Amino acid sequence: MLNYLWGAMLLVGVVYGAFQGRLPELTTAALDSAKDAVSLCITMTGVMSLWVGLMEIAQKSGMIRQAARKLQPFINFMFPGIPKGHKAREYITTNVIANIFGLGWAATPAGLKAMEALEELEEERRKEGVRAGSKGIRPPVPKGTASNEMCTFLIINISSLQLIPVNIIAYRSQYGSVNPAAIVGPAIVATFVSTAVAVVYCKIMDGKKSNRKISSPHSSA
Repeated sequence: MLNYLWGAMLLVGVVYGAFQGRLPELTTAALDSAKDAVSLCITMTGVMSLWVGLMEIAQKSGMIRQAARKLQPFINFMFPGIPKGHKAREYITTNVIANIFGLGWAATPAGLKAMEALEELEEERRKEGVRAGSKGIRPPVPKGTASNEMCTFLIINISSLQLIPVNIIAYRSQYGSVNPAAIVGPAIVATFVSTAVAVVYCKIMDGKKSNRKISSPHSSA
């Protein structure tokens, strides 16, 4: 869909420029934009190399393991239905840690793996025929429907608390900001508030779903 949208915007721009007799300016803008894109890619490659290297050092030094251990109470609070030791927990933890450090490109693969693991967990529940309220586990959703854990993870991933907004710092540096890192403070406050709102929203909706299941006439069957 985005490909069609961007393609339509480019086509409209070219047609409008042709009718206005501004094709030379359009060509110049396209070439300048291509040059800026290459320059930005080089800048982002350097930034990515730096932070991926630091993450590798942190992983081998045990810092990531310690951070993951400290995150477990939060994971238990947000995802009580995921069994301990399930691989979905590992992927979710990796995604959250990568987002906290502003490494969106590292968070994405872990996020996709987490969604796959959550779907596998839901399929296991369907095969086992988990009933509402059994062992504190909510009943499985129909195939093709996002589970409660999937929705919660997606909301937490989008809200994304960030201590170091690496991408924004790189963009600001590329386009001549005097102090690219000045965004760190406001970014921490903004993402902390968004994450807090996300947590409250998820728990409220989770409570409403639980109440509906308890009051449902089929829940006692």
